[in-house]
Amino acid sequence: MIKYIFLDVDGVLTDGAIIYGEHCGEIKNFNVRDGLGIKLAIRLGYEIFVLTGRNSNVTKQRCKELGITNVFQGLDNKVKIYEEIKRKYNFSDNEAAYIGDDINDISLLKKVGFSATVNDAPDYVKDVVDFIVPVDGGKGAVRVFIEEIIKRNGQWEKVLSFY
Repeated sequence: MIKYIFLDVDGVLTDGAIIYGEHCGEIKNFNVRDGLGIKLAIRLGYEIFVLTGRNSNVTKQRCKELGITNVFQGLDNKVKIYEEIKRKYNFSDNEAAYIGDDINDISLLKKVGFSATVNDAPDYVKDVVDFIVPVDGGKGAVRVFIEEIIKRNGQWEKVLSFY
């Protein structure tokens, strides 16, 4: 049973575009459906972790809004931090899921119990995952990923009872 959910940011929680404004700094586009999916997972007791290669105040702000306290930015090696987290929380790979979209995600995608990527990921990423989300990054892909985990864990009826 999946209990620990790991998320990439750029290309997964966003469409991968990064806009720099002269007076407003960095701008990223997050999808509200992903936010609700994350909040549902937290409400059900899942631990959510964000792992990203970039450092971004915008990402930090979005995670704070969603209640994600485990945010790791500026990572060169996502497997290394994953292994540290795994030791700290004492879980097995089979209890973890990860969604990523690029070459720097492949090692972790191969390690976790349930791996996924977005519809617009390169084929070499799609070739190593368990599940290809049928939407592009930034278009609600994380929501679909989380709903798939919830359904596989037999908790969908519980989610429906919330509303």
